[in-house]
Amino acid sequence: MTKPAKDKLIIFDTTLRDGEQSPGVTLTGSEKVEIARQLSRLGVDVCEAGFPIASQGDFEAVERIAKEVGPLNLGRASGKPMVICGLARAVPADIQRAYDAIHHAPHHRIHTFLATSDIHLEHKLRITRDECVARAVAAVKFAKSLGCNDIEFSPEDAGRSDVDFLCRVLGEVIKAGATTLNIPDTVGYNTPEEYGSMIKHLVRNVPGGDNVTWSTHCHNDLGLATANTLAGIVNGARQVEVTINGIGERAGNTSLEEIVMAIYTHPSTYPVHTTIDTYQIYHTSQLVTKKTGMPIQPNKAIVGANAFAHESGIHQDGVLKHKQTYEIIEPAVVGIPSNVLVLGKHSGRNALRSRLTQLTKDTVYEDVLKRNAAVFERLFVAFKKLADTKKKGVTDTDLYALLDDQMNASDSGFETFVFKACQVVSTSGVLATATITLVDKTVSPRATSITSLSASEPEDQNGTTPTETDANPGVERCDAAIGHGPVHAIFNAINRIIERTNVLASYEVKAVTEGSDALGRVLVRIQEAAPTPTSSSSPTADAPPPRFHDPVDSTANLPYEQQAETFQGQGTDEDILVASAKAYVNAVNKMVDAQARRAKSGTKDVNGTDGAPASRKVDV
Repeated sequence: MTKPAKDKLIIFDTTLRDGEQSPGVTLTGSEKVEIARQLSRLGVDVCEAGFPIASQGDFEAVERIAKEVGPLNLGRASGKPMVICGLARAVPADIQRAYDAIHHAPHHRIHTFLATSDIHLEHKLRITRDECVARAVAAVKFAKSLGCNDIEFSPEDAGRSDVDFLCRVLGEVIKAGATTLNIPDTVGYNTPEEYGSMIKHLVRNVPGGDNVTWSTHCHNDLGLATANTLAGIVNGARQVEVTINGIGERAGNTSLEEIVMAIYTHPSTYPVHTTIDTYQIYHTSQLVTKKTGMPIQPNKAIVGANAFAHESGIHQDGVLKHKQTYEIIEPAVVGIPSNVLVLGKHSGRNALRSRLTQLTKDTVYEDVLKRNAAVFERLFVAFKKLADTKKKGVTDTDLYALLDDQMNASDSGFETFVFKACQVVSTSGVLATATITLVDKTVSPRATSITSLSASEPEDQNGTTPTETDANPGVERCDAAIGHGPVHAIFNAINRIIERTNVLASYEVKAVTEGSDALGRVLVRIQEAAPTPTSSSSPTADAPPPRFHDPVDSTANLPYEQQAETFQGQGTDEDILVASAKAYVNAVNKMVDAQARRAKSGTKDVNGTDGAPASRKVDV
């Protein structure tokens, strides 16, 4: 007796939309494109690239992904490019904006949503059920009128909606042209039994349900997102909405790696298969972690640091005798690199290039190394420097860290400031002193004075200002400052050089590998400080405001900071003080780049009569 053919499970990744809604996460356009490229290599079927109406930056990032990543087909087992999707409320302006961003991709989708639970209809939207149906139908019809034939509709808070009303709404949007129906457990309320039963009921009872793809979107507020999603698959869902590492609003979303490996490990349990390249999972996970700054808990399934660690003597003995005694997945299957020591201070360019070729095969790193020879040369210099300090050799993890450090600069957009040198004097009981040297690329060495780039300066045909070129070596600028510790002093000195008033929102440091000689990775998040107010009643009203804001006083001007945009930077070095300086400069470059883009794009109104969303964060 032959087994029935398994259905293809569509992997819909929303890391760049719902995942970016994680508190504290802000990705630049370049970082989003890099992650999207890796999602394509991973084998993701649909990439929800963002919420284009939210801001000009979001629109540009989604548009870039549609243009640059949308056509890619390299290494994809499915044999066709990834679908690029944009999210839109059930509002014409949102839908038009989403289409304008995503239509450049060969395969594109509009994902529109409207709440259907009585609690949302009454207290948030303040509309009746009939009005809800009318709005949902109108939204789908408008999307179809634009020429988009791939339309997804989500009844927000479906998990708490009346199931009979859901059948009515979904039946009508199918008639209007919806091709995918996504059933969100928006607040993570359902249990697997409830959610699976709901999917089964909808698949069987919605008119026209046989002609659409049913999708799951589960949140992890009760820790049930993966279980609920698997229950949805068993009961008829053939698309799952997931994120890398399970990141997302509040407690996060269903984890891509958990769903994929559950199906991989239980081939006879689930009636579906995926075209995900499991060997890309770990690398994709690490890339998202590094770009978002969202750490992975050590005991996280599949990709956590302890996922394949064994401390119990009984477990260690069993694994040594036969790995399957305590390992249901081979680490290599998800792409976890070995820590075999292969390179040292005597290794040359060819040895390094050969190892990098093995490590970066079919990843975004491979593209960068092939495209830009200068990256390898800078990497080789950093490698030799590290090899001289590590007596036990340079591990694969070290090499990944060095690669990330080289790529971080380009992720920030144009490198306005380049870190060059750092000298710190710090002793117990005395204020620390830091001397920092940066290269300022806003001017050329021929300039008679140092001036900042202006958004009004003339541009060349490539959209860059005359000084904004890689050929410009820039001008070295050096300054010193004191602080309550070496890191404080470093950040104060950098603030003096760049003449900006930044506030440090957070600071994290972590060893990349084990051992006292491990590379250190520093992550910082900064915000531009609010202007210091003055008052005529103040005894110091005539005094000028301080030129530089204390970069570690993250409690100053709190109301402003709650609304301020946060910029994240990373730096890696064997010296954590140098890594701290690199991270801070990286964040500053992202801030400068974002401000320049805003000034260049102006304040064009794209929101229509319903206005822009009060927040770029939405629950679906």
